[in-house]
Amino acid sequence: MRRGFTVTELVVVVGIMVALAGVGIPIFTGMRSTAESAKCITRLRGLGTALESYLSENGNFFPRIKMGRKSHSGGNNVLEEVLSPYVDGPEVFQCPSDHADYQKTGSSYFWNHRASGLKRTKVVMMGMSRGSSKIPLIHDKEAYHGDENGTNFLFLDLSAGKDLDFDVETE
Repeated sequence: MRRGFTVTELVVVVGIMVALAGVGIPIFTGMRSTAESAKCITRLRGLGTALESYLSENGNFFPRIKMGRKSHSGGNNVLEEVLSPYVDGPEVFQCPSDHADYQKTGSSYFWNHRASGLKRTKVVMMGMSRGSSKIPLIHDKEAYHGDENGTNFLFLDLSAGKDLDFDVETE
């Protein structure tokens, strides 16, 4: 009796492994993208907690900060500088799916500069006073999560998610 495999058996086994990898890799990639998006939302919630602390220390007024910066040396009146005393570490400012913006600027997120310096109860968007769960305060700088996972937001009520609703009520 001979030991080992024939060439045909090896080709069949390799073919099966390639087919399984072809099915498994996209599934794994999708799961990884979804997990990174969820971690990003968790980090936005952490920024919400930091912002809540800032608001309570500053009479419920939002910080006067810029939308973002183009580089680390682009000024320090930005989100990551103002909220850094209220967070455990700088990683909260990085979306796990962002591999360029954070390295360049120190943050994966933009600040809604229209809220800068306003009292929390006075923030409006596009001239409309909307529900606090509909006004974005902080959001991804880029579409890090692809079309299928959308963009992540921290809203005025400090909830985080990916649904941004621009429905306008008409008469």
